[in-house]
Amino acid sequence: MPIATKYLFIVSMDVTKEKEALFNEVYDAEHVPLLLKVPGVRAVTRWKTEPAAFVIAGERKVLDGGTQARYVAIYEIDSPDILLSKAWSEAAEKGRWPSEVRPFTSNRSHIVRKAV
Repeated sequence: MPIATKYLFIVSMDVTKEKEALFNEVYDAEHVPLLLKVPGVRAVTRWKTEPAAFVIAGERKVLDGGTQARYVAIYEIDSPDILLSKAWSEAAEKGRWPSEVRPFTSNRSHIVRKAV
């Protein structure tokens, strides 16, 4: 499905191994549904690094993510201003995410990209 917005909010992170199942459960069942209710958030897609390889110039290169975070969530948003809204702020702090999951995440990165 094509991206329908001009902006992407990309969030990357790792999670401790012992909290990985809880991380995925809460992200899918609570965190994403809450953020999708925020006006201007159109879609969320979650990704996990998958080890692979490719060949370039006759040489096999391993794709393992290196030091990049293992999990990525891509939020399709109408504007970066949404991330400063009261609705976003409140949604991001609801449920088990802030107390039971966020403390066990690391290597976090947040960035907004605009279509050109």
